[in-house]
Amino acid sequence: MSHPSTPAPVVFFLAVTCKDPEDVKNKVFPRLSKFLGFPIFTSKIFNFSEFTTYYEKEMGKDLKKFFVFFEKLKSPEFLIELKHLCYKFERALWIAPDRRGANLDPGYLCLSKLVLATFKDFSHRIYLGKGVFAEVTLIFKQGDFSKLPWTYPDYLQPWVLNFFKEVREWYRLKLRDFKCW
Repeated sequence: MSHPSTPAPVVFFLAVTCKDPEDVKNKVFPRLSKFLGFPIFTSKIFNFSEFTTYYEKEMGKDLKKFFVFFEKLKSPEFLIELKHLCYKFERALWIAPDRRGANLDPGYLCLSKLVLATFKDFSHRIYLGKGVFAEVTLIFKQGDFSKLPWTYPDYLQPWVLNFFKEVREWYRLKLRDFKCW
């Protein structure tokens, strides 16, 4: 029989899609630092428009994307609050009433998976509360991340998967010293 337990703390990240990465870094990261600490891993910036045109109507063409992980490990439950913080930050970055300046997708990484938060329901998403749904985007097994039928193509790029593995290794070592769970 299983018993209730406290999950291990996780490492949180943002997947940032925008036209001006430096603007987002300067305006959002300092505000997030009081919740998540400082950015510790930042991926290279890549051309998101190569993967989809999904955000072009709201944000324009030639969009950039990058991933950033933060230093403080926290309970996975913080994902709900982080999604709402990101929504607030996105609203502050709007260029015009119908023109978004950035899309901030929060998530977390733990030893077994990478999870994303969204306000959109779908068949593979689980409701967490306060309007927030979560999906497992990648699973980690046999030494590698594995895709799922709904995994976004940009998350499957070999360099992205290697970046996530690097962060996962840092997290694995950090967990050994983390005494709160």
